[in-house]
Amino acid sequence: MAEKTGPLSGIRVVDLTSIVFGPYATQIMADMGADVIKVEPPAGDDARYISVGPAPGLGGVFVNVNRGKRSIMLDLRSDDGKARLRELIATADIFIHSMRAKAIARLGFDYAAVAAINPTIVYTNCYGYGRAGPECDQPAYDDTIQGECGLAAVQQMLTGEASYVGTIVADKVAGLTALYATMMALFHRQRTGEGQEVEVGMFETMASFMLVEHANGAMFEPKLGPAIYPRVVAPGRRPYQTKDGYIAALVYNDRHWNAFVAAVEPPWAGPDMATLAQRAQQIDRMYALLGETFRERTTQDWLSLLRSIGVPAAPLRTPDDLFDNAHLNAVGFFETVDSPNGRITFPGVPTTFSKTPGKVAGPAPTLGADTQAILSELSGASHD
Repeated sequence: MAEKTGPLSGIRVVDLTSIVFGPYATQIMADMGADVIKVEPPAGDDARYISVGPAPGLGGVFVNVNRGKRSIMLDLRSDDGKARLRELIATADIFIHSMRAKAIARLGFDYAAVAAINPTIVYTNCYGYGRAGPECDQPAYDDTIQGECGLAAVQQMLTGEASYVGTIVADKVAGLTALYATMMALFHRQRTGEGQEVEVGMFETMASFMLVEHANGAMFEPKLGPAIYPRVVAPGRRPYQTKDGYIAALVYNDRHWNAFVAAVEPPWAGPDMATLAQRAQQIDRMYALLGETFRERTTQDWLSLLRSIGVPAAPLRTPDDLFDNAHLNAVGFFETVDSPNGRITFPGVPTTFSKTPGKVAGPAPTLGADTQAILSELSGASHD
């Protein structure tokens, strides 16, 4: 195995996660230098088969969130598979899984069993719902959690129809949460030598995420208003249509507002809209009036004007456009990696470190590609 660099170099992760929630967390660990060993059943992770790819079992979604990992195929229903996993656990710093609590316990790899093998391990559960609640045994997917956490409902306030957002936001936010929670536990172990169990519920994560701004008046006693932040669900909050397209712009705080009014001189911008508090009280009307005004000029005219006066503005782009984005290319965001099935351009690491930079850790493994190499390592370790 090639030596890895990055802040997690030397850390070994035993990864029993699948689809996106857990694999996204461990993908970032791999990019940051960890040796992530993906434990897969004989059929493989379902994500291998859900999107287009250059070869069977290498769909694009799977390839992206499992890049740089090593795959070992173990049948955990067999005694031999369980024995091999126990050997692997003994060498690991982190154990992370996305099975329901009863399922991982039936296999014999709940926290108590794993900690008995490796007391200093950081053990992370990626659940749909936390174990302490009545929904703990319910299956959870991004769509169902978007519905339950209130996201689909605020979309209805915004667009008039209940809908999911066009990205698997619950999976990804929960994955980032699992990452930071695991890293905090690892930091605690670094200071004290003490391992521990971590639990991340997708529902709890998204409830927290949604209520950052939407808790609003409902937080107080007595209640001062509903759990909603009005500006972001105003029906007019959408990209503005221009004479030839669309623009994303936010004429928001008083500095932005005063600069916009001075440059554009809209006839409707009276003293009743002079302050942020006044505009917040009539946000629907403000968005409607701005929408009418933005139709009067081209997208490029608006971009030039708004950027010249410091008002946040950007053109609309598609995901395809990002691959040719001048800014992303200038900062070296994309990384191209050679694989047995051709070259792959990955969206790279979005963070920088002055001493221990991460990087795309390599292509995703084919199912069980590293089984023999990992078993040989374990056999060698047992004779040391």
